[in-house]
Amino acid sequence: MSTKSHRWLPMAFVLLAFGASAHEAPRPTPAAHPAKKANVAFWLTTPDKSVLFRQQPGRLTFGAAANNNPTIEVDDQQRFQSIDGFGYCLTGGSAQLLHQMGAPERAKLLHELFGTAGTSIGVSYLRISIGASDLDDRVFSYDDLPAGQTDPALAQFSLAPDQAHLIPVLKEILAINPTLKILGSPWSPPPWMKTNENSKGGSLKPEFYDAYAQYFVKYLQGMKAAGIGLDAVTVQNEPLHPGNNPSLLMPAIEQADFIKKSLGPAFRTAKLNTKIIVYDHNADKPEYPLTVLADADAAQYVDGAAFHLYAGKVEALSRVHDTFPNKNLYFTEQWVGSRSKFEDNLGWHVKNLIIGATRNWARTVLEWNLAADPQQNPHTPGGCNQCLGAITLAGNEVTRNPAYYIIAHAAKFARPGSVRIASTTPATLPNVAFRAPDGRRVVIVENDGPAPQSFNIRAQGRLISSTLPAGAVGTYVW
Repeated sequence: MSTKSHRWLPMAFVLLAFGASAHEAPRPTPAAHPAKKANVAFWLTTPDKSVLFRQQPGRLTFGAAANNNPTIEVDDQQRFQSIDGFGYCLTGGSAQLLHQMGAPERAKLLHELFGTAGTSIGVSYLRISIGASDLDDRVFSYDDLPAGQTDPALAQFSLAPDQAHLIPVLKEILAINPTLKILGSPWSPPPWMKTNENSKGGSLKPEFYDAYAQYFVKYLQGMKAAGIGLDAVTVQNEPLHPGNNPSLLMPAIEQADFIKKSLGPAFRTAKLNTKIIVYDHNADKPEYPLTVLADADAAQYVDGAAFHLYAGKVEALSRVHDTFPNKNLYFTEQWVGSRSKFEDNLGWHVKNLIIGATRNWARTVLEWNLAADPQQNPHTPGGCNQCLGAITLAGNEVTRNPAYYIIAHAAKFARPGSVRIASTTPATLPNVAFRAPDGRRVVIVENDGPAPQSFNIRAQGRLISSTLPAGAVGTYVW
């Protein structure tokens, strides 16, 4: 996660297009016709907050009636990538605030966030930091030493910093949803491994490549021993932004070298099935993951690439997919600024991330971060002091913020294993469609126009009609 100076407010971004990539190679899947009177559930959030992720009364019904409104054509004979999940970054600070709640209040909130039934929103994917992120209450690694000392054998390695809050909270979450997937990302190696011997900036010394690879191995093994398996790791959070605290500069060539010389072989020797994901930074530099993936010796160990969108265009993800279609793509971080407006964030994030990232092959969409207090704490010295959590926690008091509703519109319905299917994009109606594992269709639509918009959704020749207020988001499920 970047410091304030590195952030752009959402309205500063260019308007993005959301048509499927011209190079997508859809694969046929058996057609399924909606029943003549299939009911469609409609969930709505409006930018004025008068409706916040609420199912609307009554049910829409597919019919044959025609009108002149724009129509979203849904075609589940064309399918694209599978979805791993939608969720948040569970920072150390988020876990600390959750862990400090009363046990009954925390249990109720965690069921609301991670449960899969009733009023739960169904969060299915989390990103955590390996060591401290800038939204921990202090900087730490798992092998901190006095200045001038080194520990290449990792004799002092310990997960104790995470045992205070993060590990207990994760275990409670996994008890609610054992299939939840977790991604780990480091902000910095231990300072003694770095050229500047500091938590902020510097580069990884080649002489410690093997030690740092074993640091990952010991971390994953230690978390597994605690009952927490990680689906994937990224090699470095924001490797081109060494100004955060903690942080590390790791250019693409260095990342490829570290993977092929040390990290990949270490995972293979340890028989770890945790995926290795590269980059984990902004969409303005797709050449970074392209460089790593073009190195065959490194790419053999790599599952794919991760992106943020503080700069660049989300369509850059499709450039990586089109060049390396056998590698997976993930969207792993985007902040909501504490001084920004609900109405700006709702439309921008749904349009660019929930819709834009998935239409450009992302298997995940994760918001930064899950929780902060009313003053946007905790954070490290120099860490982000304007990062609004998906929820604000003041003791046991919970306030739900834009990212809560943004993720809810996808997470509750496009469950892990859902497949993105084809849908057309009429003007001012960016949208994305999925076929869920239970066979239901899910269509998420944002009205990007200045006025209420009536439109149709057509599937297999039959249609429903609906209207969204300006800037509103609707999820349609049948």
